[in-house]
Amino acid sequence: MDLKEQFEQAVADSKNLPDRPSNETLLQLYSLYKQGTVGDVNTDPPSNPFDFVNKAKYDAWAGLKGKPVADAMTEYIELIKKLKG
Repeated sequence: MDLKEQFEQAVADSKNLPDRPSNETLLQLYSLYKQGTVGDVNTDPPSNPFDFVNKAKYDAWAGLKGKPVADAMTEYIELIKKLKG
């Protein structure tokens, strides 16, 4: 399987994990997924200062700015493998 196929399989596997990951891990998965599919953050941060969830997601993704798409995909795949046990 090439990297893209492995990544797509990991995304599918993420929906069937044995345990629900912590919020911190979920943010890591989200940011790696976005970096792996979109690249660097390309939206404005949430305008509502009380939108804590979307602010955390935005900040996690923005923290990966500059990371190559292939690296983000690889890290996502490895994290899913680890979570699957």
